Amino acid sequence: MGLALFLMTEKGHAVLQSVVSRLGPGAVSQVVSARDSNVRDDGYQAIRDTCHRAGIPFSDRASTPAVTADFALAVSWRWMIRGVDRLITLHDSLLPRYRGFAPLPNALINGEPETGVTALFASDQYDCGDIILQKHLPIEYPIKIRQAIERITPLYAAIAGEICASLASGAELPRRPQDDSQTTYSLWRDDLDYEIDWRWDAARIRRFIDAVGDPYSGARTLLNQEPVIIRDAVEEPDVRIENRTAGKVIFERDGPVVVCGSGLLRITHMTTPDGRSLLPLAKFRSRFGPVV
Repeated sequence: MGLALFLMTEKGHAVLQSVVSRLGPGAVSQVVSARDSNVRDDGYQAIRDTCHRAGIPFSDRASTPAVTADFALAVSWRWMIRGVDRLITLHDSLLPRYRGFAPLPNALINGEPETGVTALFASDQYDCGDIILQKHLPIEYPIKIRQAIERITPLYAAIAGEICASLASGAELPRRPQDDSQTTYSLWRDDLDYEIDWRWDAARIRRFIDAVGDPYSGARTLLNQEPVIIRDAVEEPDVRIENRTAGKVIFERDGPVVVCGSGLLRITHMTTPDGRSLLPLAKFRSRFGPVV
């Protein structure tokens, strides 16, 4: 069996370790990886080091010639893969919901009660192929994105191990079509998508702060028109406000309490973009977010 792995992030590294542990390094014909500048630890070095120790051919996407393999498995991969007839991808959601990009952060922001991992056959349109296997992960809030990644990563390893063992034995992989009537899409996220919208309710803003924190760059906003990063916050009971203005500080309670579209949010950890703490506030009459 010729098996190529296209791997990124710590989830990709966990898949590599699982396949090597279960089948031995000889089962992997090639590993291709790439760096991700949007993530503090993109897993690239760990993937490369594991390949070198195991004697598995490793290459960077930027310098990789055409890959020839019987099967390929892709984890956290963003680019088209050509030259492989049977391509399997692992996706951070219970498809057909959250097809597309950044499904795990988006699911946490939306407060989904569960998420999971889906293994599917690649198709011409993204995340539309037949499902091979799914594993579920219940979610309890509050939860940081780092915790969610740590909990979902073993599901990646388990699915990859099961699929590769089946391929090695010559077994036919199961497959079932997706129910398109249940499809939702998850849009790609860029630099602008780290901005807090104070018009949201307080619970959603807290989930947003938790979902875009480490290993991502953190939830951004303006404080009196200066950029800041909100690292942690907790909800506070709402009060009746006659002239409700989202983003204004209303109380100081071991951290500024900020008016949201509905509810209040107390900020417990806030820094400048370079990491310098900004609590306590220099002045009480402060406003978060752009003036609208």
